[in-house]
Amino acid sequence: MRVILKIIAAPFIVILTLLWAILTFLFCVAEKVTGIASGLALLIALALFATGQSLGGIVFTVIAFFLSPVGIPLFVGGLIEKLGELSYSLKAFIMS
Repeated sequence: MRVILKIIAAPFIVILTLLWAILTFLFCVAEKVTGIASGLALLIALALFATGQSLGGIVFTVIAFFLSPVGIPLFVGGLIEKLGELSYSLKAFIMS
């Protein structure tokens, strides 16, 4: 029974490994883009605060926070790492 489960798990390992590699690459590219967008949103927020439009400044500050490395990219990076851990767990199962 254990051999059958290992045979069934093999294609999932290939799929998960490829998916993890592709998502890691795309995440690296997206992280750079969101970092630049975060900086631009912060500059816009500062300009809005300087002109007296505090509501718009607050909105752009929140947008800059979510685009910064502490916001959405941190959450997505954690999900991608969990996917990699799942792949390594299946590899360990097959090797045992």
